[in-house]
Amino acid sequence: MSTATETYESDLLRLLDERGYIHQVTDPAGLDALAAKGIVPGYIGFDATAPSLHVGSLVQIMMLRRLQQAGHKPIVVMGGGTTKIGDPSGKDESRKLLTPEVIDQNIASIFTVFERLLTFGDGPSDAVMVNNDEWLAQLGYIELLRDVGPHFTINRMLTFDSVKLRLEREQPLTFLEFNYMILQAYDFLELARRYDCRLQMGGSDQWGNIVNGMELGRRMEGRELFGLTTPLLTTADGAKMGKTASGAVWLNEDQLPAYDFWQYWRNCDDRDVGRFLRLFTDLPLDEIARLEALEGAEINDAKVVLANEVTKLVRGADAARAAEATARETFAGGAGEDLPSLAVGAEGMRIGAVLTQLGFTASNGEAKRKLAEGAVKIDGEAVKDPAHLVLPGEGETLRLSLGKKKHALVTR
Repeated sequence: MSTATETYESDLLRLLDERGYIHQVTDPAGLDALAAKGIVPGYIGFDATAPSLHVGSLVQIMMLRRLQQAGHKPIVVMGGGTTKIGDPSGKDESRKLLTPEVIDQNIASIFTVFERLLTFGDGPSDAVMVNNDEWLAQLGYIELLRDVGPHFTINRMLTFDSVKLRLEREQPLTFLEFNYMILQAYDFLELARRYDCRLQMGGSDQWGNIVNGMELGRRMEGRELFGLTTPLLTTADGAKMGKTASGAVWLNEDQLPAYDFWQYWRNCDDRDVGRFLRLFTDLPLDEIARLEALEGAEINDAKVVLANEVTKLVRGADAARAAEATARETFAGGAGEDLPSLAVGAEGMRIGAVLTQLGFTASNGEAKRKLAEGAVKIDGEAVKDPAHLVLPGEGETLRLSLGKKKHALVTR
């Protein structure tokens, strides 16, 4: 096992290392030699619990992109089977179980983001997306117990952080969820059989699951498999990536408008700019170094570049241009056509309800606090009365602002 700051021969590990993706590697020298010799199929698994992944998953998607950029084969594994169970890693409680129909719909929706970032096809380094329900649904229970069960001990499974967290808090961990790590390990073995997959990647919280899969492949079939994890990704102020006070920062357009997605990156902490440019854009490292060195007000130029580049990759060039144009219009006092909007109807809506429906505040209580602070403005005029009725005239559009960074259009 190793952390980064190694000297690598392969393009793959050099690329991952210099851009800050590597936290741990099970056998750096072995993986480096393998990647320098030929195409390495590598995979990352993703949940299908929602119709979109959020920004917290983007570092993993970008790692698959780097894998392909270095000439290797990305395998996107959608957890159609494991989503029926739920990964206990980092979770405080059991998740609601989804129907197969909902899971399939979620996978189809999630694919629309992957097809922007990866090249799919039948070529040796083309990406493929597979659903682990293909093999897990066919796996007989007796077969699983007989062939796979002997390679796992309860003693070791109880040492996993995902399990210990629940037990220490005296929260239930169902037998269903307890089997998740066995099924994820089996995924690695099955992918090795089907695609000669040699590498599993994931976040640092997946280290135990990855090692389980490697050991299962070695014990059952003598396979030499490798694992690589990324650092736990947080913002400079310690917040978890992909979440804001208003909710998740979704990758799919129908879950979050492009303008809000763009603003998430534009409003990042100054200290995060260089790191985010390396992880989430394809800009050359020397250009990133130049942008990262900007100081004072000029660092905002680097943030605009970051927002444009990430939005272009995830949402497309048109969405990035429109979001930047809307931001410029908004801060210049214009309406901004790409801003989030809300229709309040002919009877109007109280200002607190408007703020919560737009996602600007999480509750009516928070809305009242923001109003009292004078942070809410309609067409530039402060609104402090929580009973204020927002009622645009026929054909009128009101511009609502919360602080300097949140803006929306309100119509009848």
